[in-house]
Amino acid sequence: MDLIYLAISATFVNNILLGQYLGNCTFLGVSKKLETAIGMSVAVVFVTILASTFTWSVSAYVLKPYGLEFLQTLTFILIIASLVQLVEIIIKKQSKALYNALGVYLPLITTNCAVMGVALLIAKKELGFIEMLVFSSTSAIGYGLALILFAGHRERLQISAVPQSMQGTAIALVTAGIMALAFMGFKGMAS
Repeated sequence: MDLIYLAISATFVNNILLGQYLGNCTFLGVSKKLETAIGMSVAVVFVTILASTFTWSVSAYVLKPYGLEFLQTLTFILIIASLVQLVEIIIKKQSKALYNALGVYLPLITTNCAVMGVALLIAKKELGFIEMLVFSSTSAIGYGLALILFAGHRERLQISAVPQSMQGTAIALVTAGIMALAFMGFKGMAS
């Protein structure tokens, strides 16, 4: 039952994007079209789970046992950047179609603070392996859900009569705030 609460909390209540506002650059940058939001969401889910697994392993088996926790941020940055580059190279060689679909989004993930935020939250909460997998996957799914919903709203806003002073980033931020309030409505389910 604790894993279910962890999953609901990571996906809705403490959404990495709307609840903690990590990943703001990609949130505003790739949410203008639903197609790009879906591509970015898939890439973020894949990389977040992979990066969390590697960073959790390094933290649990190298940094903590040897008292090197002070190197955590630097180590996590290096792992995530290296992992994204390695994934990009492998996908490019193995599957041109998948590379064409995700290739544009993989470099963006290197600088996506949502991936780093999930890794740091896992280390801070000192989650076990199964909890880490649940938390990282549901955090990434929550990111994707918020990004896709936001992209849908932004597409509708493009054809709506929005006052000129509110067009563009202004209405996008107002919409993001309203979505964050809506996600906070799940607070009673899990915390």
